[in-house]
Amino acid sequence: MSNSAQSFTIFKKVNQQEKLVFTKHISVMLKAGLPVTEVLETLASQTRSSYFKEVLTAVLSDVKNGKSLADSFRKHPRWFDDFYISLIEIGETSGTLVDNLEFLVDQLVKSHSLKKKVRSALIYPGLVLSLALVVGSFISFFILPRLVDFFESFEIDLPFSTKVLLFMGTTMRDYGIVIFLGLAGVLILTRFAIQLPRVKPYWHAVILKIPVIGELVSYSQLAQFSRNLGTLLQSGTPIIKALEVTADTLSNIQFRRQLLSISSSLAKGKDVGRTMENIKFSKYPPLVSRMVAVGEKTGKLDETLLYLAVFYEDEVDDISKNLGSVIEPVLLIAIGLFVGFLALSIISPIYELTGSIRR
Repeated sequence: MSNSAQSFTIFKKVNQQEKLVFTKHISVMLKAGLPVTEVLETLASQTRSSYFKEVLTAVLSDVKNGKSLADSFRKHPRWFDDFYISLIEIGETSGTLVDNLEFLVDQLVKSHSLKKKVRSALIYPGLVLSLALVVGSFISFFILPRLVDFFESFEIDLPFSTKVLLFMGTTMRDYGIVIFLGLAGVLILTRFAIQLPRVKPYWHAVILKIPVIGELVSYSQLAQFSRNLGTLLQSGTPIIKALEVTADTLSNIQFRRQLLSISSSLAKGKDVGRTMENIKFSKYPPLVSRMVAVGEKTGKLDETLLYLAVFYEDEVDDISKNLGSVIEPVLLIAIGLFVGFLALSIISPIYELTGSIRR
């Protein structure tokens, strides 16, 4: 693809499902004995994504020109990351390409399933908070300003809660648009700021400290670390390179940095398990360091890591199932307090007014 075409494709979304299907098909077709060029031609003609079709066409052209499949994939990092390319490269070198593609299929399926679990766990609280924001905005913009004129006509001393409500209503009536635009601006700037290289690590550290959510993110990162590293080692990748590639697959910078530091220590002749026991690598808990140490001693580190991956995937599954039951009472209490405050602020002055009329 040309430079202009590549600059345009940065706005196109990578379809992970399409990538999974492609990997499964290429694995099956190569296992059946079909040449790589024929496989790529067939899959390029069958794909529904015009973007992915362009990628496969470019890969096919490179392969026909004598380049390896790994080198051809390397030109398209948005679709094929270092983890993917490393397995392909080792498979081509050792003659185990089909086996490594099957490893990849298994990994992509489990990774996709893990991401779905994390997303599904966050859907319920996200929907509730979004609904609360919509209702709160409606009350702030349309209900509270109308209550101001209504209560100001009362010739009684208003309760404190009602005065607070009136202050909120007056503020929204006079400065509602400014407040809304200001909050929207703050959210946009915050979203932009947390993507900055100097800010992002601190934001990722904050995420890990949020109750329940931080635990969910930590377990998902540990599951991804264990499965990716175990798969790479099982395919014959050298340990240091496997650690570096695995670090690139982790989305949380805190986990990524610590794993790269562990890789550097390993280059100096230290063991992975013993290095992980260092307090500065606290993102990797004692269970991981002990299991890794046992795996190194027995020569079955890849199997140990894959066992750990299953363990942490089950933990993510349990948290995702229980997250709704944990967050729901908190949300209900918060909504109940707000509704109670609103009702008390409206009913109290009306009750006092009717009482003064009777007297």
